[in-house]
Amino acid sequence: MISKWPHLDYLGWRDTCSALHLYLQVAGKYRLAHSPWLNHSWNATFYVTPVGLGSSMVPDGPGIEILFDFHEHRVVGTSGDGRKSSFPLGPTTVAAFHAKFLHLVSELGGTPTFGGQPNEVPNPVPFREDDRDRPYDRDAVQRFHQAAIQIDHVFRAFRTSFIGKSSPVHLFWGALDLAVTRFSGRRTPLHPAGIPSLPDDVAREAYDREVSSAGFWPGGGGIDYPAFYSYAYPAPSGFRAARIQPEAASSR
Repeated sequence: MISKWPHLDYLGWRDTCSALHLYLQVAGKYRLAHSPWLNHSWNATFYVTPVGLGSSMVPDGPGIEILFDFHEHRVVGTSGDGRKSSFPLGPTTVAAFHAKFLHLVSELGGTPTFGGQPNEVPNPVPFREDDRDRPYDRDAVQRFHQAAIQIDHVFRAFRTSFIGKSSPVHLFWGALDLAVTRFSGRRTPLHPAGIPSLPDDVAREAYDREVSSAGFWPGGGGIDYPAFYSYAYPAPSGFRAARIQPEAASSR
């Protein structure tokens, strides 16, 4: 494990983070479209790897895996029949990234069809139409990855102490959060949903059992700094009034 926590200045890499978020949505929507549904959208997520974020195998064509390599700064695809294709991560547009990703999937023998509009972002623009120039801060992306490795270690250890149903440690590309969630198995009241650019039935299925979740955001969604979070749905009696530690934490 890396002993020194990397400096994560969200405002300093906000535009790169936003771009990376959308690129992950492109690849994530491909995985979602070509993987059997798994409860709580677990079939759509990414996982922290030693070099970046990986999809695990997508059961499309010969079997395809997508890797965002943050050491070499490339998107790398491999297939079950030995093919490999990649393209660089760098300053570009979402539309250009989307076109390159479609080509990569085709080269690997897959089917490059999936939803064409981002989720859980304000004022979503279809990927093909997003021609805004986006920066790419290589150092900031590497620091984010270094943090994600450490967080993954901690969340994995935290996960082992619970003998009930628990999610993997995985990154949701909708909100760009790395999370691990525990489930009691008991049904919940219908979730109010209403999450921007996310179908209500997806949100309601995600919270159809009691959950206790912990996670990490790099920033965004109303906060201008990286943060850990924890919540329960539905919140048990006294949960919101409980004193939390350390002192820097808040119950917002």
